[in-house]
Amino acid sequence: MKKWMLSVISLLILFIISACGTEEASNGNSEGKVKVTTTIAQIGDIVKNVGGDHVEVESLMGPGTDPHLYQASQGDIKKLNNAEVIFYNGLHLEGKMGEVLEKMSENKPTVAVADAIPEDELIQDPANPNAHDPHVWFNIELWKYAVDAVAEQLIESDKENEEDYLANADSYKKQLDTLLAESKKKVEEIPEDSRVLVTAHDAFAYFGEQFEFEVLGLQGLSTDSEYGLKDVQNLVNTLTERQIKAVFIESSINPGNLDPVVEGAKEKGHEVSIGGELFSDAMGEEGTEEGTYIGMYKHNINTIVDSLK
Repeated sequence: MKKWMLSVISLLILFIISACGTEEASNGNSEGKVKVTTTIAQIGDIVKNVGGDHVEVESLMGPGTDPHLYQASQGDIKKLNNAEVIFYNGLHLEGKMGEVLEKMSENKPTVAVADAIPEDELIQDPANPNAHDPHVWFNIELWKYAVDAVAEQLIESDKENEEDYLANADSYKKQLDTLLAESKKKVEEIPEDSRVLVTAHDAFAYFGEQFEFEVLGLQGLSTDSEYGLKDVQNLVNTLTERQIKAVFIESSINPGNLDPVVEGAKEKGHEVSIGGELFSDAMGEEGTEEGTYIGMYKHNINTIVDSLK
């Protein structure tokens, strides 16, 4: 009888330990950290910088991922369910995830960081006056609003570490100020009449506004929009007439999209080169310099300047 009772008690203890471990794993918060899931890695980088050791961060969309076309997998749904806080860009960047994010907002803080930016500072979608360009991270001043939005929510979720979040956010915004100053100085190497940025889709309007570039894209704001022969021909004519020497591919878009443009210009007797690859909707590999927001931005600036100066 004693042996039987000991066996039952042992089984009960094992069951309790197992249940606690399962619950702890599902919460993902065994070290007391705030578990955060973001859509794009640019926002994940903010959370890492502001949250520091108090957060555990996971981004759904990695290198080379196009957020306009991204559809959440079952694994993504699980990550969102397990998160305590969700951050996403908003302004319809994550178009196909809209319903999922709306559903998540019923049960936990689900924050669109672009909502923190004053509407009069947003760029309107040329194709839709009721919509705005979602690529706000390319204007460093506007991206600081996103930093504040992240800090505010982390404080709300973890009041105990408010001072750290505020200090980290302030420190990170100072790094962004330095990045902006260095970028402006670097851009000065490009003659003003050569500041024309041609890319696969229209993701760089905020960049153009900040650094006084004219920006041209083969596709519209979303890669979900289609382009046709007329769009290619219009871009070819612009390149030829204005003697623009370089176009830029993007890490999250098929690099072959610009081939018809390059070939079309060549047929008109104008040589156009690929100026390099830019990070637009996605950052670089995690663990690399380009896998951080600041590193990605510096890469883009250096690539553009080296090609156009």
